[in-house]
Amino acid sequence: MKTATTPEDSTCLPVVQVGQIPLEPQPRRWLIEGLWGASAVGFIGGPPKCCKSYLGLELAVAVASGTPALGQHPVLEPGPALIYLAEDTLCAVRQRVDGLAKHRALQLENLAVHVITAPRLRLDQAIDRQRLFETARRLRPRLVLLDPLVRLHGIDENHATEVAQLLSALRDLQRRLDVAVILVHHTRKFVPAGTQAGQGLRGSTDLHAFGDSNLYLRRVRDGLLALSMEHRAAAAPQPVHLRLITDDDDAIHLKVTEEPAETRVHQRQDLADAVLKALAGNSSMTRQVLRQHLAVKNQTLGQTLEQLQRAGKIERCSQGWCLRHDRSVPVPLYRSSGNGTRGSHESRLGG
Repeated sequence: MKTATTPEDSTCLPVVQVGQIPLEPQPRRWLIEGLWGASAVGFIGGPPKCCKSYLGLELAVAVASGTPALGQHPVLEPGPALIYLAEDTLCAVRQRVDGLAKHRALQLENLAVHVITAPRLRLDQAIDRQRLFETARRLRPRLVLLDPLVRLHGIDENHATEVAQLLSALRDLQRRLDVAVILVHHTRKFVPAGTQAGQGLRGSTDLHAFGDSNLYLRRVRDGLLALSMEHRAAAAPQPVHLRLITDDDDAIHLKVTEEPAETRVHQRQDLADAVLKALAGNSSMTRQVLRQHLAVKNQTLGQTLEQLQRAGKIERCSQGWCLRHDRSVPVPLYRSSGNGTRGSHESRLGG
């Protein structure tokens, strides 16, 4: 590929005419289809104790074994995984990975998951960044998992310049070795209604802007988790629900699940209340922002918006949806037909 400047012309930056840039054979590559892009950097985010580490290990084991992540998402580029869990003992890491392997009927000894055993790893220090790079260069993993971000540096996470320098080093690792990098990070304790999931990450907004693929977890009720996904180069899939399955202590794992059918009417009412609460704190919200904030399927949200609109509780506005303050004619949200299901017609709404 010819550049407009020559190597001898050291006073200029190398450039190329855009039409001479070769096309990639696959412009959009997946490491784990629908969940994580190939050679993508990003976050698994969520509040404390919501299985972020388990999800990170689930992805690492899936990539290392070539088995579907969460039982549903194919691994398209399997290979070794390199992991560092700063808050867990090595024995705890082994036990967790062993459980995920046994759930897949795999032998732990044959699993290409490599664990960094250093007692401390500081990505804000040049010597540790170089050691991480050399380790990854030697092992050539497809995935690097670092958990959690707060234990991997001594910078001010709210200082944009310091955060940018830290993230730049990880981007350099990703680009030079063509490796996916997953950082586990906490979300803020209090996130305003209407805030997109990524904007709830603790620290500088550069963190959200950094991610190519991001996964966000939050607790719903009774151990149920909501998982939402976002990608820089692909449409976000519908959110899903997960549970940590602990029936067998030797094979603890995360599983995609759905609520029992008999509780769905109550869930729809809960969702309607959640929509009203979100709109009460904002002058208006788009459907997309509502869906990300509530971690709910697009179709389910559309049905709820329709019911609330018919009940005279909300209305369309220039910026999406807002509360309707004139509620002189209340209408029941859900009408029971003879078999106990909703009798009204449902349609998907835009916005």
